[in-house]
Amino acid sequence: MDTNNDDSGAPVLLLVGSSGGHLAQLLALRPWYEQWRRCWVTFDTPEAVSLLAGEDLVPAHHPTTRNVPNLLRNALLAWQVLRARRVAAVVTTGAGVAVPFVVLARLRRIPTVYIEVYDRIDTPTLTARLCRPFLSAMLVQWDEQRRQYPEATVVGTLL
Repeated sequence: MDTNNDDSGAPVLLLVGSSGGHLAQLLALRPWYEQWRRCWVTFDTPEAVSLLAGEDLVPAHHPTTRNVPNLLRNALLAWQVLRARRVAAVVTTGAGVAVPFVVLARLRRIPTVYIEVYDRIDTPTLTARLCRPFLSAMLVQWDEQRRQYPEATVVGTLL
C-alpha cells in the first residue's frame, strides 16, 4: 500500500504489530483509538487485511524472526512512513516489526508506547527488551509483569 497517504496533514496514530495475536490485542483498543486518525503497520496476511478493511494499512515485510533482510526492509519502511506522515505517537504490541518503528520514531522525538503481550507473564519478550530503551511508556496487562518492568503501568488485559 501507499506509504505517502497523508492527504490532510492531520496527526496520525501509528499502530504497529505483527498479525495474529499482536494485531488482535491492538484491535481490542478500538474504544480508545477510534476517535483518532490512524495508520496500521502489519503483515499483509488475509486475516489482517480482512480485520483492517477500510483502514489505512501499510504492509510490513515478514517473517521477522531471525530475518535480518526483513529487519532492514522494515527499517526502510519505518523511515518512509515516519517521513510521509505526521505521526502523533507509535503504539505497538510487538513483535519484531515493532523494533525499527519504535527506534526511528523515538529518534524523531515521536512518543512511543509498548504494550507487553498478555501471554508473557514470567519473562519479557525479546521485542520488549529491544524496544525498552526507546520507549516513552511501557504498559503491561498483568500486575505480575511489573517484576520485569517496574516502571510499567498496568492497564489490564486487552483480550
